[in-house]
Amino acid sequence: MDNSPSRKVWLKFRKNKLALSGLIFILFLMLIGVLGYLITPDDSPNANTMHLQLTNKKPGRSFQFLIVSKNPKVKEVGFFERMLYGQEPNFKSIPITSYRISNDKVFVREYIGDDERAEESNYNLKDLCNQCSLPSKLGNEKQLLERYNIYSKTFLLGTDIYGRDLLSRLILGIRVSLSVGLMAVLISLFIGVTLGAVAGYFGGKVDAAISWFMNVVWSLPSLLLVIAISFALGKGFWQIFIAVGLSTWVDVARLVRGQVMALKEVEFVEAARALGFSTSRTIVKHILPNIAGPILVVASANFASAILLETGLSFLGFGAQPPMPSWGTMIKEHFGYIIMDAAYLAVLPGLAIMFTVYAFNVLAIGLRDAFDVKGQNISV
Repeated sequence: MDNSPSRKVWLKFRKNKLALSGLIFILFLMLIGVLGYLITPDDSPNANTMHLQLTNKKPGRSFQFLIVSKNPKVKEVGFFERMLYGQEPNFKSIPITSYRISNDKVFVREYIGDDERAEESNYNLKDLCNQCSLPSKLGNEKQLLERYNIYSKTFLLGTDIYGRDLLSRLILGIRVSLSVGLMAVLISLFIGVTLGAVAGYFGGKVDAAISWFMNVVWSLPSLLLVIAISFALGKGFWQIFIAVGLSTWVDVARLVRGQVMALKEVEFVEAARALGFSTSRTIVKHILPNIAGPILVVASANFASAILLETGLSFLGFGAQPPMPSWGTMIKEHFGYIIMDAAYLAVLPGLAIMFTVYAFNVLAIGLRDAFDVKGQNISV
């Protein structure tokens, strides 16, 4: 039977049903984020297909569309490229309420509102059919039109103020939040573990200088610090990684400093010194593996903080820039609808943020209990 420490930690973590549920939810979000455009109803880049006539439509509404033109020059991308970046649409369509065919003309009424009736417009039937694939196999232009140029689409979560599919943008928002959280945590771990280990191991003036720097950064409000860094780096997606990472490393550094100070005098570290191992090898090979548990706990908590900071930045206009879908940007665009009959436009991304942050917090608590680090200076 395997009695390794990692197995004992896993068995203890598994007993915490709430933390296990948080882990499963996070893995589910990661799967959705990886699949991305493969599962979004709108697989155009950034799910940015707009139909301004369909502004702010309720969840579950279905509409009929007529494809009025096709662009054969649009390249059909491969599987992985489509999964990562989406497929640029090769056609233009309009929402319609009805259509009829008379002789060689297609007469349609474009949808312009639930209580409004548009005038009929007409298109040449042969022109529309000539854009279809394999026209010779059908031979019936009406069937050809209905098969290739008419389609229906249901917006499961409705549309936003620009007539874009809300579900697609919510799904792609997972990528933004999780990628920012991951990269920010990696940056904060690299800086925090390095400075904390150096300060704790060497002590003296080195520790005093690093501790003074940590206290200065610690005294600055996180959101203001992130905004200041964003001003310096400019607005953009990759700038968020750096800005959030540079504002969340102090928690890691303080934890690592304290742990290293406690471990540097124990027997196995003294033995490493006696054997002539270098300082870097002693820290990396012998000290850091023994504090991996507490580091993992604070990293999980920082993941939740990074997501909150990213959404806050996007809400203020410093984060992901339109048309890139971000939960914070979606709340910014629709918060005025909270007091109207379309509160879900802002509530749904807000709930997505809440559940994701809660999942990381309960995961951190479960890891804290599993690694038995309750007595350490770790705040979750």
